[in-house]
Amino acid sequence: MRTDQILTRLERVFARLDREPERPAHLQTPRMSRHRVVLLGSTLAFYLAIVVAVLTTSWLVRLDWQVMFFRPYEQWPQIHAFLDYLVVLGQRGPTAVMVAAWLGWRSWRQHTLRPLIALGVALLLLNITVGSVKLGLGRLGPHYATQIGSAELFAGGDIFPSGHTANAVVTWGILAYLASTTVTRRVLSILSAVVSLSVGATTVYLGTHWVSDVLLGWTAGLLIMLALPWFEPLIAGVEARVFALRERLRRRLETGTVPVPVATALTPLLSAGGKWQLRLDDGSCATGPAGPQEPAAVPVPASAQAAAAHAPAPRPAAHISGRPHLIRSERTPVTPAGSRRPAHAERPATAARAAARPATGG
Repeated sequence: MRTDQILTRLERVFARLDREPERPAHLQTPRMSRHRVVLLGSTLAFYLAIVVAVLTTSWLVRLDWQVMFFRPYEQWPQIHAFLDYLVVLGQRGPTAVMVAAWLGWRSWRQHTLRPLIALGVALLLLNITVGSVKLGLGRLGPHYATQIGSAELFAGGDIFPSGHTANAVVTWGILAYLASTTVTRRVLSILSAVVSLSVGATTVYLGTHWVSDVLLGWTAGLLIMLALPWFEPLIAGVEARVFALRERLRRRLETGTVPVPVATALTPLLSAGGKWQLRLDDGSCATGPAGPQEPAAVPVPASAQAAAAHAPAPRPAAHISGRPHLIRSERTPVTPAGSRRPAHAERPATAARAAARPATGG
């Protein structure tokens, strides 16, 4: 006879996570080292330099117009179809789904939520930083330019910096950031750099972005990846809260406790000594002797009186006497003696008449 316990799907998930609730020891969290701080400062200075160059309509804006007039999509039309598919690697929706699927599988295997939470924090930073600059500067794209040689700023556009390029840097760079070994991190860093550079160059080829848009998009994505170690305490805190919530939910499912309904303000009880007992809503009790006399007046709080006014009438207490009421299992068993059939006065007379009757032959 098999006695294996049949687990529900949610219980199987909890059992899977309980095998190893902590991250493996060999996974190292990137720290904000001095080298990283220097890179972050240099990248931020380059970011500000690009913004100033576009605001002042410098040589960078002239380069934008020269590339636009060159029209790369007309110079090499044979690669146009391929680059239409390649640029999808920078779109936020498809790339986020692909990377989230991979990081979700890693979270399941390593029993940690850090990869998914890190991806969510990086994408949130990307939306806030890049989106605010896009809407604040309002630059128009090459296909919608209105004045030759102008920076096309504050005209209601949303292409500066390039969202495709910044998204490619963040979504593919997060894989290198979360790599478990040094060699894997280096290989993934090179691959993510190649993908992000290709996506940025493809947007320039298609004429959807200026060169300065792509440069600022690369810089914006790199800033997020360099600053991500500062948000590691936040990632760890969110992970700890999620696991704590999981533990509370698991305990609730294991115990199967049902919420106790709110009791009435005054609940009549019987004590073992034959006394009446009143339990108030604040936890205090009042007792008194049982009998025909009325119990002494008990001061009841105003909140208890208000609750008692709206509470249903309590069931009347039974067997109020000087001795405790015995339940059925405590009563003395009574065994009936003799026959249970009632005695009949006519039964002896009927038997006598049958014996006196003469037997008849057949």
